[in-house]
Amino acid sequence: MTLLSTLEPLDLEGLTVPRQLLIAGLWRDAASGGTVDVVNPSDATAITAIADADVADGIAAVDAAADALAGWAATAPRKRAEILSRCFDLMTERSEELARLISLENGKALPDARGEVAYAAEFFRWYAEEAVRIIGDVSVSPSGANRILVQHQPIGVCVLITPWNFPAAMATRKLAPALAAGCTAVLKPATLTPLTSLAIAQLMVDAGAPAGVVNVVTTSKTSDVMTPILADPRVRKLSFTGSTGVGRHLLRQAADNVLKCSMELGGNAPFLVFEDADLDKAIDGVMVAKMRNGGQACTAANRIYVQRGIQAEFASRLAARMSGLAVGPGTDPATEVGPLVDEASVLKVDALVRDALQQGARLLTGGQLPAGDGYYYPPTVLTNVPLHARMVSEEIFGPVASIIGFDTEEEAVAAANDSEYGLAAYVFTEDFRRGLRIAERIESGMVAVNRGLVSDPAAPFGGVKQSGLGREGAHQGLLDFTETKYIAVDW
Repeated sequence: MTLLSTLEPLDLEGLTVPRQLLIAGLWRDAASGGTVDVVNPSDATAITAIADADVADGIAAVDAAADALAGWAATAPRKRAEILSRCFDLMTERSEELARLISLENGKALPDARGEVAYAAEFFRWYAEEAVRIIGDVSVSPSGANRILVQHQPIGVCVLITPWNFPAAMATRKLAPALAAGCTAVLKPATLTPLTSLAIAQLMVDAGAPAGVVNVVTTSKTSDVMTPILADPRVRKLSFTGSTGVGRHLLRQAADNVLKCSMELGGNAPFLVFEDADLDKAIDGVMVAKMRNGGQACTAANRIYVQRGIQAEFASRLAARMSGLAVGPGTDPATEVGPLVDEASVLKVDALVRDALQQGARLLTGGQLPAGDGYYYPPTVLTNVPLHARMVSEEIFGPVASIIGFDTEEEAVAAANDSEYGLAAYVFTEDFRRGLRIAERIESGMVAVNRGLVSDPAAPFGGVKQSGLGREGAHQGLLDFTETKYIAVDW
């Protein structure tokens, strides 16, 4: 590790974690020397301080990515694949240390963190395999006068902006296809959880990623730093995961430079349970869909629609499961639900619960702000939630299950589609024809039938409506980092 800094790397949970910016293969302080604290949400204390980049640092990262682009794009696909494969091996070897790091800075329970690391590593393996499969095609024009030759070429310098809730998976889901396609990258992780991204960047350097191919800029001045980066003509691609509001703002900025954009934005996932569903499966499924990362996921089941004949039993069984969950620090092996990421998140979740109760919802468990340090909120179940309650139209992003009754299939589909979002949806029924029929009718980029989990590196992840543009994962996620070139020839 080459350092241009006074911020020495940390040994956290047995893992070497840089605290600087990675630019052109060197770890270095921010030009201003500024730092920003990283806070442990389990007790609200500072873990450490990291470099806080300014505009000059951001442009330096673009310089490095632009300088490295031609060499990396010309690197043989097999060579790129081998580096990504080593990234997978190293991430697997360091999986426990990375999981503990995620729990430390994010707060999520260790089982969730371990699952995230395994999922994140798979993007390196999947795109190591896809790097050698960027296949074009040749065809004869309808007139027979010439041939149509199509190639997929790396789009160029990519800016990758990742959120705090899945600091490992969101980084690898963008970095792996970008590098597989022959692009270079500037990664800007969330300041709330930057340490995991810095550790992954070091892992990629260790795996042989050439200088300048991967650059990491951490900053608390996101708008100031990113605006000139997105205006730089050398930048050709923006990939963002985060809120719909921020996504809209970035799209406006990207329009000025006509950037190709991938946007994975907010969600308001409906979870439909019909009277013929296997209730054991449905309860298990909703626990996964609702409580992954303590509900802090854009795919989280936000609106749980249950057919009225089974609503009371479903609500009672879910409340029993939720009330039995152990709440505590993410790094505690006994913890099943960790804290939320910050105080603002706790206050928002509590405000949504208070609003629903005032509108007539019935509280079955939880719903009370705990005393003490850390950003905790108890697992909470509300039933008879009215459709005009705020939590029906807003992302909850916390461990709160809102149950709403319905009578007919038509009513359920209409309610599921009554949202500006369309990322994920869930359907539980033992009638497979009904499940597929409803899956086709729901306005969502992803639908899980009798499953509580949709994410898979080999599947196209993304939404419709206000939930985003483009797809991540699968072969589509690789092509999103390429430009299609048509060459007209006659032989």
